[in-house]
Parts: sequence; C-alpha cells; structure tokens
Amino acid sequence: MHLDHITIRTRDLPGTKSFFLEVFDELEERERPQAIQRIPGHWLYARDKPIVHLIGARGYGIDSAAEAYDHVGIHLDDYSAFRAKLEALNIPYSKMDLAERGERRLFLRTPSGPLIEAVFHDPIPEPQEQIQ
Repeated sequence: MHLDHITIRTRDLPGTKSFFLEVFDELEERERPQAIQRIPGHWLYARDKPIVHLIGARGYGIDSAAEAYDHVGIHLDDYSAFRAKLEALNIPYSKMDLAERGERRLFLRTPSGPLIEAVFHDPIPEPQEQIQ
C-alpha cells in the first residue's frame, strides 16, 4: 500500500497548474486518460507517475466546494479481494477502469464523507462478446 495521487479541486486551473509546475521542478503535465477527458483538469507527473490531479470546480453545490482537496488515491494490490471485502463490509463503492493506463479503480467514502480512490494495477478483463 502506498499513496498513489492527490486530487485538488480549483476554480483557477491555469493558475494552480502553473503554481505546481513552477514550484516543483520534478513535475510535468501529460495527457489524461480518455475516460476522464470530459472533466476539466490536468495531470501532473513526477517521472512516470501522475501524482497531482487537478480538476475544475465552480464552488457551489453539494460536495463541490472550490479550492479543496477532493480525494486521495491509494495504491493497493488484489482488486478482486478488496472489492469482495467492501461488499462483505457493506461499504458502497463505484468502479472505473482506465484501460489505457492498465488500472482499475474503486471509489469509496469514509464514514464522515471524504472520498478515497483505491488504485490497482490488475488486469482489466476483456469485454464479453454480446450474445445475439
């Protein structure tokens, strides 16, 4: 288990991106996965790892305050076992597979609300052919 990334919400995407790139010389922006392109944002990489994720926020509505830490990503092993554990504990979660990164992700909330993203480098199953 280790920290995978942190996601920060901001009203000022260009300014926040510039801040991180100017302050931390090791960071560089690279493309984000296609599955999340609809969400305004940037991924900043340290070497080959996208460790700072920035997403745009308007600052209103439930669970969408601007200028906040949105969630923390934790890298774990054994997607199936962890998913089974969440189900056994009756903890709700949502799933996202990022095939182009070879990653599977599970999103869950702590009892008081903060979001946690569990990131796995487990194989993504091939889509099953549809039976006609």
